Amino acid sequence: MFKIMKQIFKISKVLLTFLLTAKLAFAQDSIVDANQTESFKLLIPELEVLIDSALANNGMLGYRKDEIEVKKANLKSKRRNWTRNFGIQADTRYGNFNNFSNNVSGNDVVTLASATTQTNYGVGLYLKIPVFDIFNRKSEIKQAKTEISQAENLVKFQEYEIRETVIRFYEDLILKEQLLEIQAINLSDAKVNMEMAKKEFTNGQIEIYEYIRISDITAGVATEFEKAKSNLLLAKKLLENYTGIQIN
Repeated sequence: MFKIMKQIFKISKVLLTFLLTAKLAFAQDSIVDANQTESFKLLIPELEVLIDSALANNGMLGYRKDEIEVKKANLKSKRRNWTRNFGIQADTRYGNFNNFSNNVSGNDVVTLASATTQTNYGVGLYLKIPVFDIFNRKSEIKQAKTEISQAENLVKFQEYEIRETVIRFYEDLILKEQLLEIQAINLSDAKVNMEMAKKEFTNGQIEIYEYIRISDITAGVATEFEKAKSNLLLAKKLLENYTGIQIN
């Protein structure tokens, strides 16, 4: 009976060793050597370069600037509104005209009538004085100037928001890059510890529960490394999309 139990224990130990080895192999598939972390080192442009690019490529900011030009044109139009009340008028008439004239000679009055076909021309100046426009002109110009000032302030605020967003994305990318480097070092150390634990377990120097504990720690570190890598790629894409600059 004792021999049978001993054989069962040996078989169970072999099977457990096989399962743990398979688990280790699976965990090692997601482990990246320390030498491979260089591929995650990004060539990030200077912050001012990123800000300038974001300002130049932001569609909403471009719209706000165009809006200023529209309002400036509107101000010029209001300043010229007075010219609508002053102008030159000309006309021409062609047709048959009946002309009458009276000649007075002493006590006699002679009336002459004639019909002619002719063309008449007329040119003149006109000036209107609309009282409402005169008193309202100053208010309209002031309103147009205020609208320009509002648009310019909105552009400044938009530029401030863009700069702030770029700074946030930039600092977040730097942080994510540093965290990935830390996780890569942790993963490299965990891999070394796992290799040592595997040898010690094979040689019977450590118990199986210790081997399982180290294996779980290694798998957890590998998971954190993958999360850090994903966060870095996400931060990189966000900054690229916002600034229009490709980061290698």
